[in-house]
Amino acid sequence: MLVRTALPVLIWLLVTACSRVPQDPVVLTGHTMGTTWAVRLAEPPGQPSVSELRAEIEDLLEQVNDEMSTWREDSAISRFNRLSAGDEMVVPEGFASVLDTAMQVAVLSDGAYDPTVGPLVNLWGFGPPHRHDAIPEPEAIADTLEKVGHSRLAFDRDQRRLVQPGGLYLDFSSIAKGWGVDVVAERLLAHGIDNFLVDIGGDIRSHGQRLDGPWRIAIERPVPGTRDIHQIIEPGTAAIVTSGTYRQFFEADGQRFSHTIDPRTGYPVDHHAVSITVIGDNATWADAWATALGVPEPERAYEMAVKNDIAALWILEINNELVERYTQAFAPYLTQELN
Repeated sequence: MLVRTALPVLIWLLVTACSRVPQDPVVLTGHTMGTTWAVRLAEPPGQPSVSELRAEIEDLLEQVNDEMSTWREDSAISRFNRLSAGDEMVVPEGFASVLDTAMQVAVLSDGAYDPTVGPLVNLWGFGPPHRHDAIPEPEAIADTLEKVGHSRLAFDRDQRRLVQPGGLYLDFSSIAKGWGVDVVAERLLAHGIDNFLVDIGGDIRSHGQRLDGPWRIAIERPVPGTRDIHQIIEPGTAAIVTSGTYRQFFEADGQRFSHTIDPRTGYPVDHHAVSITVIGDNATWADAWATALGVPEPERAYEMAVKNDIAALWILEINNELVERYTQAFAPYLTQELN
């Protein structure tokens, strides 16, 4: 691993790097998937109009929610999760694409990533049923773990046919935001809009550049309650996603329990990695890998990233000091200085 003093954790859009940077001509914002979305255009679009473009974006994101939100009882994913054993369902194309990517990452990560981890997430109080700050009983964890496993899922990608094996619960919360970013980005490209940045809750995809230069993204220090900037990167045309443990957790019996659950053990991850940032060609892939690389011990995760040629950055908390480690593929993005 390449190692140096820690820099970033949670990625957020730098609206103005300094006072001399002008505002982008078009900035659209809204709410989706329990968070916010923003689309920044380097110049006003010709066709469609700004209002028409906003309506298209909102329709696209609403469709993602209709297909993949476990918080909606009538969504496609919720309807599948309620099926009886042996029943099947033909899922929408977007749903099928996301599941296909999720299954690929599940295999490549040796099960560190698993789209069927939902029951464990819910058991630990981080899912739709209700939030609680209590440690589940070991028996409950063991029973729930038996329901988890991507290998139990029968999925015909060509026919988009999905069979419910019984008690299996899909959860796309670790990948749906990335898909939403990609859907919006692809629509912008289809309209001939080449210079933009799409952000959904910190999952980002940039294309082209601003009028005054490259898109610049600030990265913050992993200290709860603060938004201090450590570095600015210029990813160019790429997707960039961060998954962290230092904001969503609860404490009980003197321990901190993260919302990142290891689908192989049924327990929250317990190691030095505070966050993982992944840069890739699309946000769907980057979103899934940002979760996958946060589950194993950092050394094993690093080996996994190198094997799959992933540009990844880990922030580790060791002896109360933050240290960053990254693959060689990520190194070129760490050259920009804060100014």
